[in-house]
Amino acid sequence: MPATVRVVLIGLRGSGKTTLGSLLAKRLNTQFIDLDDVTVAGSGQPSVTAMFRSVGEPAFRAAECAALTHVLSSPSTSGAVIALGGGTPTTPAARALLESARAAGTIRIILLEAPPETLGARLTNNPGDRPLLAGASFAEEALLLGEARLPMYRTLADAVVSTSGHTAASVEMLERAAENSAG
Repeated sequence: MPATVRVVLIGLRGSGKTTLGSLLAKRLNTQFIDLDDVTVAGSGQPSVTAMFRSVGEPAFRAAECAALTHVLSSPSTSGAVIALGGGTPTTPAARALLESARAAGTIRIILLEAPPETLGARLTNNPGDRPLLAGASFAEEALLLGEARLPMYRTLADAVVSTSGHTAASVEMLERAAENSAG
């Protein structure tokens, strides 16, 4: 894969974007960028949840899109592995940025997928700093958001990697997908 191409990971919350993305970046000897961290850093808020509560989802998504624009256009992020928030591609402006960068050949988009029950179990065990967006539980959220988002994710993706198995196997599949999608 050319060093200038960024690997962009998309998927539902709990699919492994941050965990596997940081491992992939180490394997590829490049930097890892979590778009949530970039978005929050520019907000003055201490966390995604605090930002969501303080400014609301529309303002959060606008800030997220601005962060995505910066990350995709900065020469310093060339070759990076970038984990997007689960909702990032749902914003029309962000989706347009991703489609444009993919068409220009500067990014490869990889969708990470796992069954809703796997995502729910992961999030129940490690909820992190994310607000519950839908449903009464993380498993229900994964099911509801999956129905809404997965078709759109799949239209954006250059490759799909299952993350329902062992972490090491998922990283190997992700690395192969990143290399194969570059061709």
